[in-house]
Amino acid sequence: MEKSNHIRRVCFFVLLSMLMVACSPQAPIVIYVTPTHEAEAASVPTLVSTVIPATVVPVVPSALPTLTEAPVQVGPISPTNTPLGAVIGGDYTLPPTSTPQPTVTPLPPTAGPTLEPSQVAPPTSSPVQQPTSSAPSSVPDLDPSRMGIQLDPNLDQNDWNTALDSISKLGVKWLKVQISWKQLQPNNADEISVDFKRLEIYLETANQKGVDILISVAKAPAWARSNQTEDGPPDDPNALAKFINLMLDQFGQHLDGVEVWNEPNLSREWQGKPLNGGAYMDLLLPSYNAINAYSERMKTDPKEPRTTPLMIITAGLAPTSDNAQIGARDDRSYLQEMYNAGLGKLPDIYVGIHPYGWGNPPDSTCCQMSQDRGWDDNPHFFFLDNVKAFRDIMVKNGHSGNKLFATEFGYATWDRFPGDPPQQWMAYNDRVTQGTYLVRAFQLAQSMDFMGPVILWNLNVANKVTISNRDEMAAYSITFPGDQCNLSLDSHNRTERPAYWMIYDAVHKDVQLTSYC
Repeated sequence: MEKSNHIRRVCFFVLLSMLMVACSPQAPIVIYVTPTHEAEAASVPTLVSTVIPATVVPVVPSALPTLTEAPVQVGPISPTNTPLGAVIGGDYTLPPTSTPQPTVTPLPPTAGPTLEPSQVAPPTSSPVQQPTSSAPSSVPDLDPSRMGIQLDPNLDQNDWNTALDSISKLGVKWLKVQISWKQLQPNNADEISVDFKRLEIYLETANQKGVDILISVAKAPAWARSNQTEDGPPDDPNALAKFINLMLDQFGQHLDGVEVWNEPNLSREWQGKPLNGGAYMDLLLPSYNAINAYSERMKTDPKEPRTTPLMIITAGLAPTSDNAQIGARDDRSYLQEMYNAGLGKLPDIYVGIHPYGWGNPPDSTCCQMSQDRGWDDNPHFFFLDNVKAFRDIMVKNGHSGNKLFATEFGYATWDRFPGDPPQQWMAYNDRVTQGTYLVRAFQLAQSMDFMGPVILWNLNVANKVTISNRDEMAAYSITFPGDQCNLSLDSHNRTERPAYWMIYDAVHKDVQLTSYC
C-alpha cells in the first residue's frame, strides 16, 4: 500500500509539472545503452501509475519452422588490426574540434597476459564468410542470480511494462539501465526534471518485479563541462557525486548497484580530461564515498532500513588497444593506471569489465588466426582473454579478494536481418550460434569464483530504425519487431531470437525446450 501511495504522489507531481511546462515540451528520457551510438528517442511517454503484477507465468514457445533461410552474404571488407570495442565502428574518427590525447607511455612489461596487441597483416582477400551454426542438444543449468540484461528505456510506459514482462519471463535476476545525466539534469545541479521523475516511476515498477537493479551513470550535462565536444565527465568530480546523491535520495531504495561511468578509456566518453586511469580515479572517489555514505545511512533508516549495501562498480572499460588517432586507451593498461592511483585500497568495490568476444567462440583464446577471417589476431577479440587479463591485473595488485562485474557483454549476429551486416565479423555466426555462445559464456563465468554478475547487452535495441540503418547495436539484441521469431519491421509486437529461449531454458531447471525457434 505504501508503494502504491508513493506512485500516486509521484504521478501527481509529474502531471502537475507537465501542466506547468506545457509551453515547452519535454524530450523523453534518453538513457543510452552503448558507448558508441545513441539510440533513437521515442515519443514522450505518457505517465501512468499502474503497478505491474509481480508474477509472470513463463510461456514456452510453440514448435516453429527449422532454420532454412540462406545466410546473409557480405562483400569483401578488410579487417582492422586494432580492436576498437565490440560496438565501435571501424570508421570512427575524433571530431574536428577534438584535440588528440597525448601519447601515454606504455607500462613496463609484467608477468601475465601480453598487454601489447599482436600485429598480423590483414588477409590479402576477404572471401564471403558463411555463418557458423551450432545448435545445442541441451543447455546447462545456470544461476539466474548471477545473470542480467540491459534494457533500453526509450519507451512509453506500456512498452516499458511489456519489456519488464519479457525480462521476468526470461528469468534473469539483474536489470541494467544506463542513465544519461545530461538528459535528467539539462539545466542545473538542483533540477528534478519530468524525465527524472519518469525514471523514478520506471525503476519503481521494475523493483516491484523483484529484479535487482543496476544503474550506470554517464554523460555529464553541458553546464557541468567546459569542453562541449562529444561526451565527457564534469569538470568537478564532486558534481557527479552530488547528482548520484540526489538520485539515491529520490529512488535509492529501488537500486542494488551503481556503475560509475561507462568506458572512460574512449575519448568519445571522456572528452575534457586526460585519457588515463588516474583521471578516472579522480572522478570515482567522491562518488564512491557518497554511495558508501548512503548505504551506511540507510542501515538505520526508520522507514526502510537497508541491510545490504549498494554494490559499487568501476566503469566497465572498452576492450581496445591503444589508438591515439581515434582516442582509445588500452583497457589493460588503463586498469593498471587505476591501480597505480589507488584502486587497490578500495576493499568493497567491484571491477567493471566488458568482455566481448566479437565472432569468436567463448572457449577460444588468441591467437590461431585464419588468413581469410580477421578479428582473431588480438587477445582483445576473445571473451576468455579479456577476463583473464583483468583478473591477472587484480591479483598482481593485491586485489584478489574483490570480484569482477561484467556490466556489459554479448555476441552479435546479423542473421535474418536485411542487408549487409554493419561489420564483417557480424556475419560469422548465425542466430542459433549467437545463443549457444551466450549460454556458454554465462556458464564459463559462473565457473569462476572471482566473477560476479554478468549483464547481457541488450534486450530491445533492435527496432525498425536501428535495423534499417544497419546499426550494429541491433545485432546484439535478443528481441526484435515481429511475431513467432520472424522479423516484421512495421510490427508493433516484439519476438525473440533463439538466444532468448536458450537463456530461458538454462535458468528454468524444470524446463527442457525442444525448439528455440
